[in-house]
Amino acid sequence: MNATDNDKAIPPQTQDDDTAEALATAVPAIPRHAARNLRIGAIIAMPVGGIAMVALSVLGHPIAGLLGLVGLALGAFNTHLTQRAVVQYAKDGVLVAKKKFITSALTRLALITVLGIGPVLLIRPDGLGVIGGLAVFQVIMLIVASMPLIKEFRRA
Repeated sequence: MNATDNDKAIPPQTQDDDTAEALATAVPAIPRHAARNLRIGAIIAMPVGGIAMVALSVLGHPIAGLLGLVGLALGAFNTHLTQRAVVQYAKDGVLVAKKKFITSALTRLALITVLGIGPVLLIRPDGLGVIGGLAVFQVIMLIVASMPLIKEFRRA
């Protein structure tokens, strides 16, 4: 059997469909509202980071502004990974999944901590921009996630 016979055996479209199906089962779907909240949070974080970058540059700390942008991105990445881990845990729902969930959460927190504290220790005082960016992103996400609740209270 030569290469052309092999290509005829499995149509290319079937290969793509199999890959898409494997990815869909491997990476669980994040609920729309959670993905929407993260998207809105990231959209809000962009101009906030830009304003902080300009303001800190004017104050003579452009590196702190850049690291603030890194902190915002790190916060968005952490939120995305958290959402994926929660969906995966909810899908599996067994003790093995619980151990895997805890391990992934601790690993993620350790990584975020190292990436947040590292610049603080290495680049003083501008390294604090990463911590500031992480904190600001968490506040943004808290506000975005609580907006439906605030709207509900206003209706009542």
